[in-house]
Amino acid sequence: MSVVLYPPSADAAENYQICRRALRENLGVERNMLAILSNAAAILNYYLPQINWVGFYLAQGDDLVLGPFQGKPACPRLPHGEGVCMAAYLQAEMVNVSDVEAFPGHIACDSASASEIVFPIRIDGEVVGVLDIDSPLPDRFSQVDEIGLSACVRVIQAMLSRD
Repeated sequence: MSVVLYPPSADAAENYQICRRALRENLGVERNMLAILSNAAAILNYYLPQINWVGFYLAQGDDLVLGPFQGKPACPRLPHGEGVCMAAYLQAEMVNVSDVEAFPGHIACDSASASEIVFPIRIDGEVVGVLDIDSPLPDRFSQVDEIGLSACVRVIQAMLSRD
């Protein structure tokens, strides 16, 4: 199987449609979680402008442990109760932070990050980790990004389903 990527669009909503198509086509036949998340991080990195990190943290005990990602080396383990990723994991909902310096308990793996958006990742309804995306720009993630990334997360979750 060869990887298929389509040219990104300058229109954000259209770009998310293209990204979802690339996710479906490139992840559809694989069932290994590590392979799925690795290619998902690469695909998201390809289609998302103005970001400096995209990847997954996976639940291990009370902590979140670094999974597949694209970007600079990251914090290998996030302790229970601290940071944006853990907030999204524990609340089981998306967290969009326009200014990471204003978020209590923010963990700065990369001091260049100014904003962050995090989505819980579920397998068969159980939250097993998070998708974390950082940007060097303040207030980078809009409602269009929230909607588009939520749809991308649903595609990834469908590929991870144990059914």
